[in-house]
Formats: sequence, C-alpha cells, structure tokens
Amino acid sequence: MTAHSTLHTPMAMGATSAVAWLLIACLWLVYIAGVWRTRRQKPWPWWRTLLFTAGCLTLAVAFVPALMHAAHQDVRWHMVQHLLLGMFAPLGLVFAAPMTLLLRNLPPGGARRLVRFLGTGPVRVLTHPVTAALLDIGGMYLLYMTPLYAMSLTTPWLGHFLHLHFIISGTLFTWAIAGPDPAPHRPGWRTRMGVLFVAMAAHATLGKLLYAFGFPRGTGAGLEELHQAAMWMYYWGDLAEAVLVGALMLAWLRRRRRALHPDGAPADTRTGSDASLRVDDPGKMA
Repeated sequence: MTAHSTLHTPMAMGATSAVAWLLIACLWLVYIAGVWRTRRQKPWPWWRTLLFTAGCLTLAVAFVPALMHAAHQDVRWHMVQHLLLGMFAPLGLVFAAPMTLLLRNLPPGGARRLVRFLGTGPVRVLTHPVTAALLDIGGMYLLYMTPLYAMSLTTPWLGHFLHLHFIISGTLFTWAIAGPDPAPHRPGWRTRMGVLFVAMAAHATLGKLLYAFGFPRGTGAGLEELHQAAMWMYYWGDLAEAVLVGALMLAWLRRRRRALHPDGAPADTRTGSDASLRVDDPGKMA
C-alpha cells in the first residue's frame, strides 16, 4: 500500500475520469466522422476502425475511477494503468492510421501543407525512433528510479501530467517504429528494428532493476508489492513490444513481396512505409 495524498479524493478522481472519457469520446467521434466522410471514395478498412475503437476503449478503461483509485493506492495497479495508457492503447490508435485518414479528408492543398510540416526539421527530430525511445523508455527510468513517482502521489497535477506523458510518448514510439501512416524521411527498416531491440532490452533491464532493488522508493509499498509490479511491467511490456516486432516484420515482408513482383504496387524504400501511403500524392492515400 503506497502513501498517498488526501488531495486525491474519490470526487476529484471521478471528475478526472469524466474529463478523460469526454476527450476520448471526442477523439473517437472525430475519427468516425473522417471514416464517414470518405465512404464515397475508396472504403476505409473496417479493421482500422475496429483498432481505433479498441485503442479508445483501452484508454477509457485506464481512467475508470476504481482503477484510478487502486493505481494511486497500489504500485501494481499503477503499473496496470501505465501499461494500458503507454503500451497497449497506442497499438490500436497508431495501427488505425489516423494520419492517413486525415490526409484523405483534407483538400489537396491542406494535405500538401501537412506533409511539408511533417517533413520539417523539428518534427523529423521529434519523430525519429531514437528520440521517441528516449522519451518513452527514458521517461520510465526517470519516473521509477528517482523520487518522481513518489512525488506524483502527493501532487495531483504531476499525476495528470504523467498520464498524458504515457499516452503521448507511447503513441509517438509506436508510430516512429511501426506506424502505417506516411512519414517523410522515416529511417529504414534496419534502423527501426535496431532501435526497437535496444528499447526492449532497456525496458527489460528496468523491470529487473525495479525487482532487484525495490524501486520505486518512497512510496511506503512493501517489497512483495514492488516485486509483483516489476514482474507485471516486465512480462506484459514484452507482449506489447512483441506486437511491435510482428508489425514491423509484416511491413517489411509486404515491401519485399512488392519488390519481387514489379507488376504490383512498388515498395517505398525511401520511407520504409507501404507504397499505398506515399506522401507525394495525398489525394490517393489508402
């Protein structure tokens, strides 16, 4: 049982859940509106809509008041919330290809401006796999190996910031490694796979450090609770990362198949993305 602040009252957590659910519902409705608008063009794949819905539902589950309360009281349930927000929800959100859907809904001029923005220097640095891995995995080291986690238990705004960080950094990492959306100047397959394996090793090492040395400290949690939290992070994190490996391998196999069959759609070897997601013709985005 962790130490906690009286500022994290059930009423406050209920308000946080309500706001989070409202934002998630708005996000889902915007995506569905985009799918509806493109119905007269090439039909949007139903399974991408299903993936986005699953991602939104996963986010919603992470903000259930009972889970939020448990996560604030117990490091194990905090780890469950962390996994849902930062590792599993991003899989559905990213593989739903929301950027491609946006490009299909924008007029040609707007689509070209968006593509140019994605190709600017700051965005290229931010979305590089190495940067994304540092923000995601590096952020975990900073949170659990320092007093930051204990501080979040008594500082409500910091706890909210950490939730947002989990979502953004996890989504950015997933997109940088294996996102199906167009990505100007995206590193090649070998670079992304290499970064993914390094990130997987770093994540596994963090889990072992948490288990071996009783991190995070200053929470008042017992050693058994900390051990279980570390194990959940280690094994369930491996599952999410295995999905990323599979998605990246599948994209590579598709590109190789196109290269071996030149009568079909050619592979986009410059960005590592599927040929149907090339950025030089936004009006033909799949």
